[in-house]
Amino acid sequence: MDKLLLSGNEAIALGAFEAGVRVGTGYPGTPSTEILENLTTYPGVYTEWSVNEKVALEVAIGAAISGARSLVTMKHVGLNVAADPLFTASYIGVKAGLVIACADDPNMHSSQNEQDNRNYAFAAKVPMVEPSDSQEAKDFTAFAFEISERYDTPVILRSTTRISHSMSVVIPAQDIKRKHDDPAVFERNIKKYVMIPSYARMRHVVVEERMRRLEEDVNSFDINRIEMGDRELGIITSGISYEYVKEVYPDASILKLGMVYPLPECVIGDFCSRVNKVFIVEELDPFIELRVKAMGIEVEGKKHFPMTGELNPDAIQKPLAALGYQGNGKEKEGLKSEMELPPRPPSLCPGCPHRTVFKTLHKLGLTVTGDIGCYTLGALPPYTSMDTCVDMGASVTLSQGIEIAEDKAREKHTVAVLGDSTFAHSGLTGLLNAAYNNRNSLIIVLDNGTTAMTGMQPNPLSGQRINGEEAVVLDYQKLGEAVGIESDHIVIADAYKPDEIEEAITELVRSDKLSLLVVKGLCVILRRKRERGDPEP
Repeated sequence: MDKLLLSGNEAIALGAFEAGVRVGTGYPGTPSTEILENLTTYPGVYTEWSVNEKVALEVAIGAAISGARSLVTMKHVGLNVAADPLFTASYIGVKAGLVIACADDPNMHSSQNEQDNRNYAFAAKVPMVEPSDSQEAKDFTAFAFEISERYDTPVILRSTTRISHSMSVVIPAQDIKRKHDDPAVFERNIKKYVMIPSYARMRHVVVEERMRRLEEDVNSFDINRIEMGDRELGIITSGISYEYVKEVYPDASILKLGMVYPLPECVIGDFCSRVNKVFIVEELDPFIELRVKAMGIEVEGKKHFPMTGELNPDAIQKPLAALGYQGNGKEKEGLKSEMELPPRPPSLCPGCPHRTVFKTLHKLGLTVTGDIGCYTLGALPPYTSMDTCVDMGASVTLSQGIEIAEDKAREKHTVAVLGDSTFAHSGLTGLLNAAYNNRNSLIIVLDNGTTAMTGMQPNPLSGQRINGEEAVVLDYQKLGEAVGIESDHIVIADAYKPDEIEEAITELVRSDKLSLLVVKGLCVILRRKRERGDPEP
């Protein structure tokens, strides 16, 4: 039987293809990006990088209610952007399966927070499955599509950084028969798909009935598994935490949860009745722990394990060993070194086109509201030229709030800085808000021709789509004029001409008009790739 060595993201893409997915949408965000990049290589699947996660989910909803199995990909903070359609998608349900592959980032390897998106499953009342390795990532994706259709609901597939990026063995399906390639046709069903209050009230009843059925049926799902061992120690866990538990406590009794919402309460009750002591091992929030305690079962969890960051075998074994459960955690002396590695703080790449802008902003002493992207590194030495960073697009709107609060007779000393992909994602509405409310902000778009931070994905300003086809390119000049910016307050500058950039910033800051400065310079890594003829994502 063939075996493949795949990352969790690659396995999710394979699982979606094997399950007959027809449509894949998403927005690039580490650690989820490679799911859609891999899905686009399979035949018979339409894929797109959407302008943001909300749009991606809405496109997928439209495809799913028309009869095409659809996969949406995003990182954990992306689900915040997509939360509006998610909650209503729970009400309208699906026709063909709709799976949202959402990757959390414990320890914030590349994120501004480490929220636990299991809470979204609970809040939106949709089921959530969580794989522990690449094989399960593939299998659970197919299972999620089946559950989606069986219960008329979107399903969230939760990954984490370690699952998404770690590689393990996967056995692919030997005979793939895509059963969902029939032409999709949208069928009118106003009471199901039009969520005016009177219909939404009826659909809420349907959602509650669906959850009741799921809460019963989840006890028979084989993705939840009891592994009985030493009855002195019982551990309930899921996801990557299961792998850590098995490493240090291979002889313990373990309940491995594949579906983390709704929980299989009968299975949990049965497991807990068969062991003397139960610990719940989970990263981030006490999501499982609180629900098991609500069942009236005595368990312990976050009392011993951290609420922040990632777990690892030592973080599990040490607190339990202190309670007398030794396990087999052993220090691997052979892997240690006496040499102290020098720190390697992140920084903007040598030759990065953004460097000139941040150098100029530092020189001029301006307050800079920043945004999400590799250019966020402008906050660090030697530039230290970014004063805020909240979420995608917030640079444009935070600068307006500072302007309103400080006023200073409309003296302009705060500028917003964001990248081209972020501008398309969430900056456009902030720009329109500034024009509509007569703000005098200076908005600087750093256009490096790609979505650099997540691996050089194209965007609506780069002229390409996910499959390399040519695409329309947003015209900054026309856009600025369309929202009401005067033409002489829209400047397109060359990132590698420092004097031109300094002159533009200085002049626009002095103005009492809303201004847009676009600084264009191709990402240095992308430029070198093109010079070498390397394939692009």
